Amino acid sequence: MTRTIGIVLALATLSIAPTLGHEGHDHRGFSAGEPGDPKKPARTIEIALSEMSYEPSKIEVKRGEQIRFVLRNVGKEDHEFLLATPKENLAHAEVMKKHPHMEHDDPNGVRLAPNKTAEIVWKFTRAGTFEFSCLIPDHRDYGMVGHVTVK
Repeated sequence: MTRTIGIVLALATLSIAPTLGHEGHDHRGFSAGEPGDPKKPARTIEIALSEMSYEPSKIEVKRGEQIRFVLRNVGKEDHEFLLATPKENLAHAEVMKKHPHMEHDDPNGVRLAPNKTAEIVWKFTRAGTFEFSCLIPDHRDYGMVGHVTVK
């Protein structure tokens, strides 16, 4: 009986594990859409990340539109770009307070050192207002938040 329970628990763990990312985040779906296809056309939006701001900080896109974000850290500190809902980013920010050097391996986010550039290709499949923010402790609190309105 104990062996059977152990096998059932092991199988249950294996069936759940592929859907969880770092710190138990669920990556089966994303609130703001889905990762884009880099081989397909996309509108390019360049965003400069600097001390406690994004430029531009407000973006409008059409539902179904694919965007290639070119992210440049022009600041003197590490910064992040994480695209989600405000509620999701606030919850993630709490985890970051406990693990401030956490590296993200998510298609909707990236952490950049000063003078570095990265790209994220994203397809906005849902209408609404979403945010991108820096979840390094205190950065979001000091105003490092931007918004994407999907019409």
